[in-house]
Amino acid sequence: MAAVGAALLGGAFAVLVALTDLRGKAVLVFLFMLPTMIPPQVTALAWIQLTGPASPLLAAMGLAPPVGTTNPIYSREGIMALLAIQHAPLAFLVLRAGLRGVPREAVEAARIAGAGGGRIARQIVLPLVAPALVAALGLAFVSALGNFGIPAMLGIPARYQTLPTLIWQRLASFGPGMLPTVAALSLAVLGIAAAALIAQGLAARRLAVRQVAKPGAALAVPLGRWRPVVELAAWAVIVLILVLPLTALIAASLVPAYGVRLFLGTLTFAAYEEVLLRQEATVRAFRNSGLLAGSAAALLAILAIPLAWLAVWRGRRAARLLAWTAEMPYALPGIVLSIAVILTFLRPLPLLGVSIYATLWIILVAYLARFFALALGPVTAGFRQADPSMEEAARVAGAGLGMRLATVVGPLMAPVAAAGAILVFLSAFNELTVSALLYAAGTETVGVQVFNLQDGGYTTLASAMAVATVGVILALMGALHALAPRLPPGTVPWISR
Repeated sequence: MAAVGAALLGGAFAVLVALTDLRGKAVLVFLFMLPTMIPPQVTALAWIQLTGPASPLLAAMGLAPPVGTTNPIYSREGIMALLAIQHAPLAFLVLRAGLRGVPREAVEAARIAGAGGGRIARQIVLPLVAPALVAALGLAFVSALGNFGIPAMLGIPARYQTLPTLIWQRLASFGPGMLPTVAALSLAVLGIAAAALIAQGLAARRLAVRQVAKPGAALAVPLGRWRPVVELAAWAVIVLILVLPLTALIAASLVPAYGVRLFLGTLTFAAYEEVLLRQEATVRAFRNSGLLAGSAAALLAILAIPLAWLAVWRGRRAARLLAWTAEMPYALPGIVLSIAVILTFLRPLPLLGVSIYATLWIILVAYLARFFALALGPVTAGFRQADPSMEEAARVAGAGLGMRLATVVGPLMAPVAAAGAILVFLSAFNELTVSALLYAAGTETVGVQVFNLQDGGYTTLASAMAVATVGVILALMGALHALAPRLPPGTVPWISR
């Protein structure tokens, strides 16, 4: 159901952005993409603060439910709704690309033949977009299947289990037979994800419609007198899924204790001072996340350039195979990758006799595997669009491989490598699914610490830490947005040129 909800919400925005003359598309797309960039545990925490009797925002407006009322977000329906919101931007990206491939000529010919709007949608647009719709459903399903943050924050208090939360609980129990059990559960997750992807591929192949010629201009549907109404509805959705939850999260971080009503007399920044300056665990979590995300981003950006160079400009089959292999961990549910890393590095490293289990190194290894695809994608696109003649000229002039990579290829690909590094940092800084299973005392990350604070009842501290995290995300997304004009099309996910 979460995948269907994500496809419906993402599809509605994709139709408006790709096919209509809606105003302010760039801002709308940027804001609509934010939920998928915000960590799922922060999304869950924001909605916890928005709903329920202890909501500072609802209490300040006099709309809070009676004390003792169960927060409705702690339910199966609440989990499904937030999973749909979290993954709707992924469905949006897939469906927007599919809708832009609908040829205007076919629709105009149908209109000339007397077909109405409903018939055009059923017989022309929907068949052409069906493969993209199936792909969007599959992507949303697999993403929701491996999501740990939302089911953990909402499902554990409601005693509603999913496979990721069950694996986490079994791994934390350290009971006899724990590793075989979590390995079997992880294989179950992997099997479900693989079955979904296979079914998606078969359905997309069956539904594929071949176009006789390459489409010309994209289909454009004028909204006419309905445009103000549609724009108001689109902005209302943004307010509901983004502005209100984040406002509630900020309000919860500014009260002295959970449940206190927010007004000028109770407004305080004590929680921010505590998590950013005083509390050792939270300061350490920010430091660990910054170090891990920064190291992963830098290393992957450096590795992506020679690998993409070999795969694209040199056409080496081994490099192409390695690049394809690097994308697999990103497609797998994070919980499966975590268990695989644990089983691989549980024993000391061969020859070296050193164990990286329960250290920051094992989390870094998992991050390198998990996010390599994000670093490699922009660099590969950059090599496909760049002219290799400069590198060829340097080779003719006698420059060695190292010199060419350092003075020609490296500087040429630096902007796209930086974009990939920012995407890696954005994803790794707030990651929870992988680090929740791999962290130990002293190696907590930001995502883990937000979850632990909320789980321990320190709601105002968790809210303050979550708000600081969102601030980092917004700053990095702004930097990537500003860098977008210098990058190949498609490098920045929410910008399409």
